[in-house]
Amino acid sequence: MSALWAGIIYSDMALMGGVSAPCVECEGKGFQTEVLEFTLGGLNIREGIDLPVDAAIEHFGAGESRISAVVKILKILAAVGLGYVSLGQPLPTLSGGERQRLKLAVQLPAKAADAAQVIILDEPTTGLHLADVENLLQLLDGLVDSGRTVIVIEHNLAVMAHADHIIDLGHDAEHDGGSIVFEGSPTELVAGRRRMDR
Repeated sequence: MSALWAGIIYSDMALMGGVSAPCVECEGKGFQTEVLEFTLGGLNIREGIDLPVDAAIEHFGAGESRISAVVKILKILAAVGLGYVSLGQPLPTLSGGERQRLKLAVQLPAKAADAAQVIILDEPTTGLHLADVENLLQLLDGLVDSGRTVIVIEHNLAVMAHADHIIDLGHDAEHDGGSIVFEGSPTELVAGRRRMDR
C-alpha cells in the first residue's frame, strides 16, 4: 500500500511491525518525474507542498512567483493559526484543534448563502500561542458580525472573557456532569465568583 504524495510503500507484516520503503518509481518523491517537471511560481508540486503556509505566502506573494489567488487562500489558513503547517501535511496527522481551524478557514470566504449559519468549535485554541488566540478571536468576531452564530467549547480564560455569553456546565464530567452552574456574561461570571469568594 502506498501513501499518497509520500513516496513511500508500506507493507503490513500482519504479526510483525509494518515495513516502509521509498517508492522505486518516484524515488521517494511522491510524484512521477514527468509531473515534477511542471512548476508554479518556480516550484514543482513536491517543493510546493513541502512549504509551510507562512513560507508559501512569502514565496507566492512577491516577485515573478506572485499568484494573488493562492496568497488569498494561504492568508486565510495563516489567520486561523495554521501558518506553520506544511501544505501537503496529511489530514490524519493534524491535531483536533488544527482540523477545526482548517474547517473554520473553509467557512471564512464563503458567501452568506453558502456558509454555515451555526459554527460549533471544540477547544479550537489547543496548541495555539497567545498571539494566535487573539487572531482567532478576531476571526470569530468577524463571523458573528456577519450574522453567524458561533458556539465555542473552551477552557481558555481569554476566550471565555471575550465571549458574549457563557454557559458553564458542571460539576463533574461525563454522566455525572451536565448541570448548568452558570449562565450569563463574562462580567456576571466574574462578579458572581467574587461574591462566592467572600
